[in-house]
Amino acid sequence: MEKEKFDEKQHEKFMKKAIEQAKKAGEAGEVPIGCVIVRDGKVFARGYNKRNTQGSTLAHAELLAIGKASKKIGDWRLEDCTMYITLEPCPMCAGAIVQARMKKVVIGAMNKKAGCAGSIFNLLEEKRFNHQAEVVRGVMEAECSELLKEFFKELRRKNKP
Repeated sequence: MEKEKFDEKQHEKFMKKAIEQAKKAGEAGEVPIGCVIVRDGKVFARGYNKRNTQGSTLAHAELLAIGKASKKIGDWRLEDCTMYITLEPCPMCAGAIVQARMKKVVIGAMNKKAGCAGSIFNLLEEKRFNHQAEVVRGVMEAECSELLKEFFKELRRKNKP
């Protein structure tokens, strides 16, 4: 029981860091999705959505953070890392997470339209792959969902004729 409480507190601590990254995305006019990668109990890579800023389909928070993490440790294998992401990964990001051999993925809000960690598919825990990540869902879900709802509400307001 004590271990569960510790994990929950740790998950919230690091999800707050991912939310900080999501807010940076929102401030830049990007969909507010943020990510941090934790190793040895410390954040060592961060990313937030930059698709519009970089003009690239590949500029998702997860991919940017994975790139930074791999560069820092000098290896593509992130086997001893945990990713905290404010929104359930899309197919591209879920595939990259599996390829990076991420140990654990902690998700804030689920993505019913494009999620591949349980909503539409579950690539992260697919037993037919050579690697599966442990997945924790719903950490600070309300806060993560609210960021997205407010962003799109404001976007619709701005785009009203």
